[in-house]
Amino acid sequence: MTTSPHKRALVAAQSPVQGLPRRQLPFIPVFAQSVAAVAPSGAAAVIPVLVIGTAGGGGALAAFVCAAVVILLVSACLRPMAQRMASVGGIYSYTARGLGPTAAVPTGWSAIVGYATVGMAGLLAVGTYLSHIAVTTGLARGTPTGAIVAVTVVAAVVAAQVMIRGIRISARITLLVECVSVGLVGALLILLLVTTTRTGAPVAAAMSWEGNAQGMALSVIVAVSAFVGFESSTTLSGEARHPFLSVPRVIRWTPVAAAALYLIALPVQAIALAEAPDSVRESATPLVALLVSEGSTGLSAILDLGIAASFFACTLASVNALVRVLFCMGREGVAPSALGRTHPRFQTPAPAIAASMVVVTAVPIAVLLAGVSPDQGLRIFLTLSACGYIGSYLAGCLSAPILLRRIGESTPAVWVLGVVTTVILLFLVVNAVVFAIQDGIVLLAVYAVIMAAAVLYTLALRRLAPHRLASVGIYDETQRTDLLPTAAFR
Repeated sequence: MTTSPHKRALVAAQSPVQGLPRRQLPFIPVFAQSVAAVAPSGAAAVIPVLVIGTAGGGGALAAFVCAAVVILLVSACLRPMAQRMASVGGIYSYTARGLGPTAAVPTGWSAIVGYATVGMAGLLAVGTYLSHIAVTTGLARGTPTGAIVAVTVVAAVVAAQVMIRGIRISARITLLVECVSVGLVGALLILLLVTTTRTGAPVAAAMSWEGNAQGMALSVIVAVSAFVGFESSTTLSGEARHPFLSVPRVIRWTPVAAAALYLIALPVQAIALAEAPDSVRESATPLVALLVSEGSTGLSAILDLGIAASFFACTLASVNALVRVLFCMGREGVAPSALGRTHPRFQTPAPAIAASMVVVTAVPIAVLLAGVSPDQGLRIFLTLSACGYIGSYLAGCLSAPILLRRIGESTPAVWVLGVVTTVILLFLVVNAVVFAIQDGIVLLAVYAVIMAAAVLYTLALRRLAPHRLASVGIYDETQRTDLLPTAAFR
């Protein structure tokens, strides 16, 4: 019996993403991927302080609660697709199956911006915080740009070697590093709380409100940036042992775990910084500066180390997700085919890893050499990453009900969830655009230019190479051996 060339076979002879290690990763490495991409300990020490400065302690608490709700809604939209597709491209591939290839390619570019700029921010943070240890311990008076660049390059080389060796090794390292980092930062926050309450710091500072309605909306956007990356485990669907169980669980519980840490860390920092000197509150690293001002140089060095470790794990996880999106595009023909190849021994997308790490390392170094301060560089890359992630989340939330309708599994609840989440995300995006125009911020213009280029590229593909565009949306399809492991079906 032959299969008609016009009909797609129900069971694939081989996976379109063949070359990656299939169905091998247990739950813990998959969970480590999403947790490390969020970088909860690093984010808990950096982002709440930014929100507190804008909205006050109480306003920041409300902003993080709202951000957690938004991310949980996005998670609820993505889970049904993760339960049905082993998608190496993550949201990019979901969008291709829901909204079609024309919408998927710009979505993929948006996801690439998100993953790449987080990787840049992570490397820059590793170089900055590790170099800053010499300052906090009194070994140096300042942190020269050359030292930050040197540490950044070393961290990039180590990260590239780890990723090329295999996702299993990479996941173990990210999990170990993130656990140590969470432990260090958590212990220091507890110590900080005990110290501040003993000295009579005003607890009411944790409930103060500042700013207006627009300021609160902007605070929610900043708080959302502390959760982005939770969905990165979807890019490991083809390599996960039980993808339709482990990946949906990970994208459900990662935001919950991160929110719990943030909602504990935030009031502690609000209380601790309430009566801190202006020089501490205006510092690029307020918590470290607070510990230094109190003479706790050893603890401040430990905090520097914990934050650097968290951001190194974040770089590993973010670039791991990035290269799998590029790998997918390479296999489909919408990116250079070399990106779709794997290492013959380690079964990793080594060409995509090499190309990505060159860019992810070179850009932050160029920014530093151009005279931009490390804290400004971090804000630039984190802001761009938030734009990239929210853009891909929008497409993912729109795709969910349409994809389920195409396979006959749509429900009214799915449509309501998709529409409500999309409206909320659009509100956040519009508010950010209005604020950017008022304040003359050019970062959103950079993202807009990138997305305009993505749309033009997609239109060019549609005109000049429609067969390539039609191939977008590959995933790890069901194979004969997945049905029944008996000789009769092999």
